[in-house]
Amino acid sequence: MNFIPFLHPLKAAAATLLLALAATAGAQQPAPAGTLEKIAASGKAVLGVREASPPMAYMLGAGEKYVGYHVELCERVLKDIVPAAKLEYMAVTAQNTIPLVQNGTLDIGCGPTTNNLARQQQVAFALTTYVSEVRMATRVDSGITTLDQLAGRTVSASTGTTAVQLLRKRERSNNVSINTMLGKDHLESFLLMESGRADAFVLDDNLLAGIIANSKNPTAYRIVGEPLGSEPIALLFRKDDPAFKAAVDGALRRLMKSGELERIYTKWFVAPIPPKNTSLNLPMSAVLKQLVLEPNDKPLESYAK
Repeated sequence: MNFIPFLHPLKAAAATLLLALAATAGAQQPAPAGTLEKIAASGKAVLGVREASPPMAYMLGAGEKYVGYHVELCERVLKDIVPAAKLEYMAVTAQNTIPLVQNGTLDIGCGPTTNNLARQQQVAFALTTYVSEVRMATRVDSGITTLDQLAGRTVSASTGTTAVQLLRKRERSNNVSINTMLGKDHLESFLLMESGRADAFVLDDNLLAGIIANSKNPTAYRIVGEPLGSEPIALLFRKDDPAFKAAVDGALRRLMKSGELERIYTKWFVAPIPPKNTSLNLPMSAVLKQLVLEPNDKPLESYAK
């Protein structure tokens, strides 16, 4: 037999009241703090940076100093909107950047991340600060100069990058087979091509140029073939945080309007860069110049040919 306890009417009323208060308290729990409030409370801003994506974001030496075009933009933006915050750097990859932004580990992602519709469902993007062309790097002695020559060959790409999607799209549209070999990061993907395990390495043109310039023998490699696609690159942060997006975009607009963004661009894409003091010789494109004049945060899909 089940025993049903009897509560005195006053005790029952008190219990009901406590349950109601608990429910009300739960309903009135404050929403998670915005990124600006989080940074103010902790006194620090956590930047997601890449270790091997020159000239956008890369590490210099054993001292783990992170540098690059997007790293500098991140630093300038944060010094503008949260000047008292200590900047803390965390090494990330193309694959884990978005999850780390989503769970609040990162306050802002400073790597070369493509803004597309699928990712906009997960995170928010700042105004576009670079437009890349996805192309391929090959060894000069490979004889490969066009995308059509990739049929039946092995191509390396980095896990989590849109280059992988573009390769598979080309396979379907051209009805060819391309063996894709994935590296955990850009350096590993380049090594696959450098060692001969892959015939080509597909990535954003600026990153390919940076990696080749810093390789052991830059003259042994070249960037060839028509672009697989054009992609808008931007800083990223937590979704549904309009105050932080407005602050970041406002800081970027000021950098654009003052001409400072163009000076930062020239520093990393035209002038010699560390560690070998080589120049990528990639002047600002007409598309990016127009974006500096008329900033927007449109996704990749709006760049489709």
